[in-house]
Amino acid sequence: MNEITRKSDEITRRNFAATLARRCLGVSMVPAFAGLANQACAAAASGGKADRVIYLYMSGGMSHLDTLDPKPNTGVQGPTKTIKTPVPGVLLSEHMPSLAKMLKQVTLIRSLSSDQGAHAPGRYLAHTSYSPRATIRHPAMGAWMLHELGQKNKNIPGNIVVAGGSNHPGAGYMDLKYGPLPIGDVSTGIPNSELLKGVTEAQFNKRLSLVSKFGKRFYDLYPHKKVKGYGEMYSDAIRLMRSDDLKAFDITQEDQKTRDKYGKDKFGQGCLLARRLIERDVRFVEVGYGGWDTHNDNFDRIPEKVPVLDKALSALLQDLKTRGLLSKTLVVLTSEFGRSPKINERSGRDHHPAAFTAMLAGAGVKQGYIHGASDKIGHGVDKDPVRVPDFNATIATIVGIDTKKEVFSATRRPFTVADDGETVAEVLA
Repeated sequence: MNEITRKSDEITRRNFAATLARRCLGVSMVPAFAGLANQACAAAASGGKADRVIYLYMSGGMSHLDTLDPKPNTGVQGPTKTIKTPVPGVLLSEHMPSLAKMLKQVTLIRSLSSDQGAHAPGRYLAHTSYSPRATIRHPAMGAWMLHELGQKNKNIPGNIVVAGGSNHPGAGYMDLKYGPLPIGDVSTGIPNSELLKGVTEAQFNKRLSLVSKFGKRFYDLYPHKKVKGYGEMYSDAIRLMRSDDLKAFDITQEDQKTRDKYGKDKFGQGCLLARRLIERDVRFVEVGYGGWDTHNDNFDRIPEKVPVLDKALSALLQDLKTRGLLSKTLVVLTSEFGRSPKINERSGRDHHPAAFTAMLAGAGVKQGYIHGASDKIGHGVDKDPVRVPDFNATIATIVGIDTKKEVFSATRRPFTVADDGETVAEVLA
């Protein structure tokens, strides 16, 4: 029995679900719910002003100099020009005219730094507050939110990642039920979420009953939490299949004017999906936008990439405000690091973790506030330094997670949501 129980640990929920669903249920959506189980509702920590997060992650290292922290007349700016904003003395890249007009609604942190200068460890640190370790995997912020605050909508996953890539930390050492539901293609939402052709509702229910009996008997014999999780996962998936909340994933239900406002690209439509999901009380939605690794041709690629971000971000902020959602939603924009002031021989900018910029907006955040500063050329932090764990501690505080509370891994090692990070109190409203 011990050997069987041990081996059950080695079976991934994803593979188990895929096989059993195809053979027994006649549906193929279940693998997407490998990280889903019914969330136990934890009591929300007091003091949080946001109860949901839209986390926009710029994968590859977004250039702060060509977006949120330009340095005109310094010799490092290159051809990227600047534009004025309503915040006195604060400039943005010429490629961000929409955000520039809205700058009094957001906070910029221009003194962020990371101790990781390579992509994979930088992304890991940004998401978890910890450096990668061979012996353990740490949970990302979405998992922490579910673990500490519970799932708001029982029918729909509380942690969703849109275009997040394959290396997302997910639930880390926490139970897989706290991990994100991945959405790869916004246009398809959750594919194959209907009964397979030829499978009637009656047949489906009969198969469900059989699976339920099989699962109960198996769990009675081997009462391991991961074995039990298989059955819980089916319940989650089926509940969503039969719920009106499944429509949240279908962005074609939005009118064309709204879709166009966000931009017809994948990132813009991903931001629209994020709005639809938090509207249905999803706790945490991450939307990825990659391609920021501009070692080559930075000044050709920036004019292509930044307007996409500018359009989607400004549309998202305005849409949330109009719908009354911004008062309870925290919007985060960040990257693993910035890009170097020095322009290399390929007209590019290299990795630069010493100084970069992130943005916060919405619930619990000051408006029109600039925290900290990089130096004259954007090479290092000149004022009020903020480390990545500090930034994440600030996010945690805004949503009401106790940054000092210890959660134990399976090996009984204690961890906190932001490692040793300290909340940047100055940005809090």
